[in-house]
Amino acid sequence: MTQEQRVPDWHVFHATGRAPDGSPPQLPEPPAWRQFRGGPPQPPPTDDEEAALRRLGPSDVIQQLGADEIDIVNAAILLRRPLLITGPPGIGKSTLAFLIGRELGLGRVLEWNIVSRTTLRDGLHTYDALGRAQAIAAWRAGLLREAGAVRSDDGDDETDGALPFDRQQAPTAGEFITLGALGTALLPYDRPRVLLVDELDKSDIDLPNDLLHTLENGSYEIPELERDAARSARVHTSDPGGRAVVREGRVECREFPIVIITSNGEREFPAAFRRRCLPLEMRPPTREQLLAIVESHLRARPEGAEPLVDDYLRRVRNGGTHSLDQLLNAVRLTTLGGFQADADGSKLKEMLLRDLAKGR
Repeated sequence: MTQEQRVPDWHVFHATGRAPDGSPPQLPEPPAWRQFRGGPPQPPPTDDEEAALRRLGPSDVIQQLGADEIDIVNAAILLRRPLLITGPPGIGKSTLAFLIGRELGLGRVLEWNIVSRTTLRDGLHTYDALGRAQAIAAWRAGLLREAGAVRSDDGDDETDGALPFDRQQAPTAGEFITLGALGTALLPYDRPRVLLVDELDKSDIDLPNDLLHTLENGSYEIPELERDAARSARVHTSDPGGRAVVREGRVECREFPIVIITSNGEREFPAAFRRRCLPLEMRPPTREQLLAIVESHLRARPEGAEPLVDDYLRRVRNGGTHSLDQLLNAVRLTTLGGFQADADGSKLKEMLLRDLAKGR
């Protein structure tokens, strides 16, 4: 290996897409200004290999990012800063989150899909106030029934209120709080979670600015728990069946999550927001990378795949808007046994590889 090809010592991500063999790689120490001391520590998350397989295919064959892109990803990991990834739709921006999660052994990727109505609170937590009110009403009704049974057994018309209330505990606020993807990512894990904030440019104009404080401080407050008399509460998380303990109504991370923010370039973000992120522009894949993507997802390179890749590249170079999903669908269908490349087959291929910018 030449000096120019030598991998820097601070690189932990190499875009191989292969899960760690044994212990996951040790991440570099964060800068002093990006160290956090949240607690209590959470157990490590489980893997979601099925989601990774859908996005990446098996780990033995995977597309390669360029050296510049790999440098930027490693810089974001080292500096504990979000990655703001731009590029045309369907180029594989969100896939990078799953690539990082699998290669570094960071468990299930947390996904926050942004729409025009999304608010910061949606990403942090939700509180089911109505559900809690109904649960408290049912709890009180049960106590009244129990109190009535006690009076009947004692033959006394006086209600002994202390006895039934000592037997049960009222429904707690934590039972009705669910942390969102961002809120879960900021829990105090010993290793960072991977958070995908997908298509932030579709958000309300205020959301990027609302994110600034949370991304800078790695913490947030849950008002419903701050007002609660209990000093700690068990809440639900966005992981399936996940629970976490929150103390004093405040969540602070131990390791800042690896945040992947994607944008299709439909709007400009405020300078204050961009200052807190590292920019990464995804370039269209080369022919070799496209063939690797096909081979990764289909677990083989079918006969006839190369002409389809060349056709796809021609359409992109002519200014069309196309996604990688279209190519994979076209290769999968047209290379199946029995597919007829006649007039009807050609129409089907054209439909699969149509220009998405034309709206049909």
